Amino acid sequence: MTDPFALFDQWFAEARASEPSDSNAMALATVDAAGQPSLRMVLLKGHGPAGFVFYTNRESRKAGELAEVPKAALLFHWKSLRRQIRIEGAVILASDAESDAYFASRSRDSQLGAWASDQSRPLDQRATFEARYEAMRARFEGQPVPRPPHWGGYRVTPERIEFWQDREHRLHERRLFTRDGGGWAEGLLYP
Repeated sequence: MTDPFALFDQWFAEARASEPSDSNAMALATVDAAGQPSLRMVLLKGHGPAGFVFYTNRESRKAGELAEVPKAALLFHWKSLRRQIRIEGAVILASDAESDAYFASRSRDSQLGAWASDQSRPLDQRATFEARYEAMRARFEGQPVPRPPHWGGYRVTPERIEFWQDREHRLHERRLFTRDGGGWAEGLLYP
């Protein structure tokens, strides 16, 4: 049987080599407690057998939805390769140590923006955000920017991973991996 994480690594490496920008971009689907779906693009920042990691403001809409219903779906679409990968699973918070390490790797402007933004909340005008950004720049002048307490990572622990390869005449190849106890079951789906 194929290891789905090894196959993901192979496809992801090929995407990094061929995609013109943001090969790590993935659609993140969540639902709120009433079942209302929401979808947006985020960036994959870590992956492996423990799951797929992204980072965000933990007071954002997506974070609120994940707090209500801690499940998500991810979609990678690499048009130049004619491939996509669908992932579904439970979501947990990444550790503070992981979040701190990733935050420290971000550009200073991105770090300051995390402090200045009330992500997903109404904004009266762009100038308000820009003023908040400048205030954070002054506040942290000459010192490292710490990770805000409201910002961190999420890990999607996959229960299903589907690898979709485009084929001529819409005769696509679909390989499905489903969690089976401590391992994975592998099968095919009709196109």
